[in-house]
Amino acid sequence: MRKLMVSVGVVALSVMLSATATMAETTLKLVEVITSPERTETLKQMIGTFEASNPGVTVEITSLPWGQAFEKVATMVAGGDIPDVIEMPDTWVAQYGGSGQLVDLETYLPTWDGAKTLTQKTIDMATLVDGKTYMIPYGFYLRAMFYNKKLLAEAGVTAPPATMDEFMEASKKVSALPGKYGYCLRGGVGGTNGWIMMAAVENGTNEFFTADGKSRINEPGSVKGIQFLLDLYQKGYAPKDAVTWGFNEIVAGFYSGTCAFLDQDPDALIAVSERMPAEDFAVAPMPTGPSGKAFPTIGYSGWSIFNASEHKDEAFALIASLSSPESNAIFAKRVGVLPIHTGADKDPFYATEQFKGWFEELNNSNYVPTIMPTYLAGFSEFASVTVPETSQEALLGQRTAQDLADEWAGILTAEYAKWKANQ
Repeated sequence: MRKLMVSVGVVALSVMLSATATMAETTLKLVEVITSPERTETLKQMIGTFEASNPGVTVEITSLPWGQAFEKVATMVAGGDIPDVIEMPDTWVAQYGGSGQLVDLETYLPTWDGAKTLTQKTIDMATLVDGKTYMIPYGFYLRAMFYNKKLLAEAGVTAPPATMDEFMEASKKVSALPGKYGYCLRGGVGGTNGWIMMAAVENGTNEFFTADGKSRINEPGSVKGIQFLLDLYQKGYAPKDAVTWGFNEIVAGFYSGTCAFLDQDPDALIAVSERMPAEDFAVAPMPTGPSGKAFPTIGYSGWSIFNASEHKDEAFALIASLSSPESNAIFAKRVGVLPIHTGADKDPFYATEQFKGWFEELNNSNYVPTIMPTYLAGFSEFASVTVPETSQEALLGQRTAQDLADEWAGILTAEYAKWKANQ
């Protein structure tokens, strides 16, 4: 009997060791695509907390530079190197979710306490594509105008520009200062929002399509808005190398004092605040156009799970951990997004002058947030590849604003027709 008990004990121990080894081998692959040193470090800290609470799970992070992220993720997926969890920009959801590659997270939400405090905007954005929860947003990006108080004073500009005409005039005055420029233009990847905003503000509407499904990006007002950005660059009111600038370059251009104006989301506030005294800069609403309104873009990113994952439950446990009210509050503050849980707006952190421009846009009817048509399957390639390539050609004088607008309108109209046919 004693021998039998020893044998049974050995078998039981072997099973336990085997189970432990299996758990230890559970590795989740997470891909980060909106990468910066600050957000990567924050993400690592949050994942460390998750791993400590889930000793059988290890998370491997792959951080991709935003400028190449779209192509690199597409290559990874096509080659079968598919992550479990991915940081999902709003512009990609339709492409991956609409093609059946993402898990509908709706079935997980009833088991997650954090779902009970998600704001209605978070729920709306999460289900924007096909009405399915292909991602859990971690926060929202809303454009507003950073301005350098010292440069404006030196150029004789007494207040931040409230209108587009004032914006152009102030940029001209600042650019007359030696080695200074009015505007930090984002001519490279990620610049789509700027072109869309300027087209909308001059056209007096942020509707992307007419009742019969035609894109409004090549209407006369929209073309005028596109020409506005081309003029800023071609008249020397933006640095010459801004034609290739991405997020890091435009933010550096602002905090270094090279440019007086920067239209960006709250995520830029982190780097700017670290390098500029609070009294030297502020954030104002975007300038209004002929209609008396402005249409700042509002975007979002979040966490998604690929259907190819063999560890979907563990992957959602990671997303739930990253998206909890406590974790989201930390992440939102450190990476610069507006948080996803109710009550977060009462946090004293957001009651400062630094956030004044964004909250004025949210609370004033003259500012109408613009949601990109991310439900279109082809919008991700349009925003990530087509717009940067073609707008750079126009900035360099190789194409006209009308030519640019007509090409974009053709693409968007065709994509809308495809989407409409599937409804």
